[in-house]
Amino acid sequence: DGLFESVRAHDGQLVLWNVHIDRLSQGAAALRICLPFEPEALRSAALELLRQNALPDAIVRINVSRGPGPRGYSIRGAASPTLVITTHPAPRLAETPPTPWRLHTARFRLPANDPLAGFKTASKLTHILARAEAEAAGADEALLLNTDGRLAETSAANLFWLSGQTAFTPHLRAGCLDGVTRDFLLPLLRGAGWKTEEVLVDPAELATASSIFVTLSSLGIVEISHLDDHAVSRDPRLSGIRTAFVQALTNSISNDRICH
Repeated sequence: DGLFESVRAHDGQLVLWNVHIDRLSQGAAALRICLPFEPEALRSAALELLRQNALPDAIVRINVSRGPGPRGYSIRGAASPTLVITTHPAPRLAETPPTPWRLHTARFRLPANDPLAGFKTASKLTHILARAEAEAAGADEALLLNTDGRLAETSAANLFWLSGQTAFTPHLRAGCLDGVTRDFLLPLLRGAGWKTEEVLVDPAELATASSIFVTLSSLGIVEISHLDDHAVSRDPRLSGIRTAFVQALTNSISNDRICH
């Protein structure tokens, strides 16, 4: 058992680092894992890893497991967590938008109102099998519903859709992750004049969308071109949302650099 975070690096700086590390810390407290390093030590190690690998633009993956202990489900005697940080090349944030994805609605369901959904735990078997099912169907990503049949998330991202002047996203009670990029985008949308609603709805609601997209730390905003082999409407306003998102994200990096 354990936790992980995938943090974007841009121009050698860690994007929204404090938000990621806060979620990691909260998850560790919930799982009763004592993180073996302070946040600033982790930050320094991640930056040094980027420097040594000459990767100014990358994904920094932090993995924490409970570590060695006695056999069985009890956590007694497992008091030495294992922490590993790895880096992986990634395209620059401001480059051409990612190729739109094809979504496939998976048969695997997420628990509604799951108290652990807010943390990136290592227990992602449902997401793994959903993605495998989607890829076998020729899609790029899996759309996951919850046990109530409501929209939740994809296997690796938060779900959004536009309808009129409103941007919708599933409510956290649906069992989706409280994504870092999701939380960054919501106030940005409101500041740009969009209404935002977090909803508990059936997948049929997507039929009214003028655009569907997902958000994740590694790629930012990714448009959806197809859902279950049906073409999805593509709203030209999404381009402006993505431009504003990239600009706000790069500004946040500059502000963070000043603070440190």
